[in-house]
Amino acid sequence: MGCSMSFISSPETDPASEIPAGPAPRHRTVGVRVGSVMVGGGAPIVVQSMTNTDTADVDATVAQVAALARAGSEIVRITVDRDEAAAAVPKIRERLDRLGVDVPLVGDFHYIGHQLLADHPACAEALAKYRINPGNVGFKEKKDRQFGAIVEQAIRHGKAVRIGANWGSLDQELLTHLMNENAASANPRDMRWVTREAMIQSALLSAARAEEIGLGRDRIILSAKVSAVQDLIAVYQDLARRSDYAIHLGLTEAGMGSKGIVASSAAIGILLQQGIGDTIRFSLTPEPGGDRTLEVKTAQELLQTMGFRTFVPLVAACPGCGRTTSSVFQELARDIQTWISTSMPEWRRTHPGVENLNVAVMGCIVNGPGESKHAHIGISLPGTGEQPAAPVFIDGKKAMTLRGPTLAQDFQKIVIDYIDKNYGQPGRDAAE
Repeated sequence: MGCSMSFISSPETDPASEIPAGPAPRHRTVGVRVGSVMVGGGAPIVVQSMTNTDTADVDATVAQVAALARAGSEIVRITVDRDEAAAAVPKIRERLDRLGVDVPLVGDFHYIGHQLLADHPACAEALAKYRINPGNVGFKEKKDRQFGAIVEQAIRHGKAVRIGANWGSLDQELLTHLMNENAASANPRDMRWVTREAMIQSALLSAARAEEIGLGRDRIILSAKVSAVQDLIAVYQDLARRSDYAIHLGLTEAGMGSKGIVASSAAIGILLQQGIGDTIRFSLTPEPGGDRTLEVKTAQELLQTMGFRTFVPLVAACPGCGRTTSSVFQELARDIQTWISTSMPEWRRTHPGVENLNVAVMGCIVNGPGESKHAHIGISLPGTGEQPAAPVFIDGKKAMTLRGPTLAQDFQKIVIDYIDKNYGQPGRDAAE
């Protein structure tokens, strides 16, 4: 054989060496303070959510805001659509403060926001940010006047504003103007491009108008939400190229269940990888009577799995195969995950840093020991035909072998002991 073959390319010639090992540098934006939370300006990417209660129902809204905040929502938006809702806002803020829930509240205003803020100054003061949709803040000659009135309220009360263009409620005058301009051009673009351009211009022109009135750039956040993944990516890429305002990411009307989670994750994940986005929201449709906090948990999981932030200990578990006909590893993985989720509100206070913990629950000998060694604590359960023994690895080294019917409880006790030892003793009773 007179020839040799090398499978290792030099860095100079290997195209793969040009692939970045992590996300692009963050797009530089002006930081905006929303209550106690900083959005943009290099601050950690913020998770936010929105209630679906009638804001006029103080009890229901306080309960849902508190639940969202406990789940990890760092900003919560509430609907302010009529006098009863506006009158309830200061009561909601007061009740939350008494409960020790200091999450900033954002007022979602459409059509009559200028009037509600003027008529209810306590509402204007209790909110940390006002959300304005330039497509429905007013129409024709009223548009600029009513938009200006909301901005003036924000200036008066020292509040931030999100100017949020939306695919479903575009400024029709602007859209018509751009359509006519495009039709008259030598090389007209398709309708989707025109619509995206209308969204971007709506947000940027409104932000420029807010600055003319006197609102600082450090009080303005922009969003341009659509419901199609590729359109969302294109819109935000262009928006980021053309401004340095803080950016709110979200796929509007994402949908229910796995469809909404996958669509939101795909769109937002690509943009985050490109360095775009300062705060995110997963606009998931809950099941009837379903858990509203799911949108918070999925947003956190996206940020954590992509390496942007840490919120809760990660539990790695294998998917199962013909080697793992027993359901023991599935039950243990589920129980550990549920226990961690339940314990986190207390652990955030008593065990700082525990969110960095990695736990592995593996179902057989194929990848079990190796994966367990990579975690802080890992267990490799016996698969079909294997000896009824489960080696436990702590910080990369085999520490013991568990056997018998109390194996799951024994492993959870080991995890508790590890957390107490490495992240502080207080709160052990609560964790148990």
